[in-house]
Parts: sequence; C-alpha cells; structure tokens
Amino acid sequence: MAILQCENLSFGYDGATVLEGVNFSLSAGDYLCVVGENGSGKSTLIKGLLGLKTPEKGRIRFGDGLKSTEIGYLPQQTQIQRDFPASVWEVVLSGCLNTLGSRLRYNAADRACAERNIERMGIEELRDKSYQELSGGQQQRVLLARALCATKKLLLLDEPVTGLDPIATGELYNLIKLVNLCDNITVIMVSHDIHAAVRYATHILHLGHEQLFFGTSAAYKESSLARRFLGGGRS
Repeated sequence: MAILQCENLSFGYDGATVLEGVNFSLSAGDYLCVVGENGSGKSTLIKGLLGLKTPEKGRIRFGDGLKSTEIGYLPQQTQIQRDFPASVWEVVLSGCLNTLGSRLRYNAADRACAERNIERMGIEELRDKSYQELSGGQQQRVLLARALCATKKLLLLDEPVTGLDPIATGELYNLIKLVNLCDNITVIMVSHDIHAAVRYATHILHLGHEQLFFGTSAAYKESSLARRFLGGGRS
C-alpha cells in the first residue's frame, strides 16, 4: 500500500506556474531523493507535502494510516536557527509538539521518545549542551532526532548536509540510511548531490519545473538525464 501518492501536481506563485506534472507514489520504506537545478521546484514540492503550499492542480494522498501532522521535517537551517538558545534536550523534545493535543505539558511517553532518539543519533553526551554551541554536524544530528520524534513513518529532509564537512556529511547520510532500513521509515530528501542520491536512495525524482524522471535509482543511472548530470559517468 502506498504511503504517499502525488497525482498530477502543479504549483505556482502569483499566477505563474513553477512546477507541474508531478506524479509519483512511494511505499513504506522507500527512500526518495529529489534532485534538480536551483529553482527547479524542489523546495516548492516539499512545502506542498507539508501542507504549507496548496497545489494549483492535482492532489496529495497519504496512506498506511499516515496523517499530515505525523511527518518529521528537517528544514534547511538559517543562521538564526543555528544560534537558537536552547538545550539539545529541549530542541529534540520539541519534536513531540504535535502529539500534545489538548495537553499543556509533555508526558512520560514524549520524554521517552526524545531520550530514545537522542540515543539513536549518538548524541547522549550533548543532551545538556546549548544547541548554538554545537558543530554543524552535531546540530544536524539533533534536528534529525527532533524530526524522528514527530514521526514513525515519513521523514522530509531539505538539503540536510549543506555546509557540512565531508566526514560529517558521510556520517549523516549513514544515519539517515540506517533510520530508513532499520525502522522502515520512508525518506524524502532534497539534494544537490546527485552522486550521493543514486548511492543511498531507492528512488529518484528529477525536477526541472516539471517532472523529468521518476523511478528507481538503478533505472535513473541508465538514463541520459543522469549521464548528463553525473558528468558522463556512472556512480
């Protein structure tokens, strides 16, 4: 059963269409990388999936019991966010906000969820540190733990390795893949790194103001589109 279906989606701003003809379906445990040049519609699609942007045409369907409020999201960071004056524990626990409902406080289950995801990300020793004092790689681990507190089924990651050094980049990619494989969490990641996309993802969605390709990573590597963007070689 599909956990997510996008049917003939189109998005626009001020009457001008910026992305159209998007059709794809994902099952539980799939790992989709959304690639394309700057301004191709990648971030617009993510906004649509999060319910922050209404499609001009088409529709988005969630399945397998997933609700739109149960999506874990790791956005691109701004400098203001990097300097957020809170502890690692507070940032991770805030991922449980959507589960509060009418409650005014976090409960034992929320705190246990935060503890579990801090452990999964290997950041136990950072628990009481200030978020703004951490390295870029450490901050992304914290934000991934926060996103995991919000979901058991679907993660949306918008350029999660931007600004990270090669070691931190590799570590974060490996953590994301482990979450995908071990917890059967569906991952949708926006990335400029097409080489990494075909290495880690099960599926590729290539956008260029429209859907240029959707299919498995293996099929994408054989396409003329991939050869052009991969520099003529194969990953």
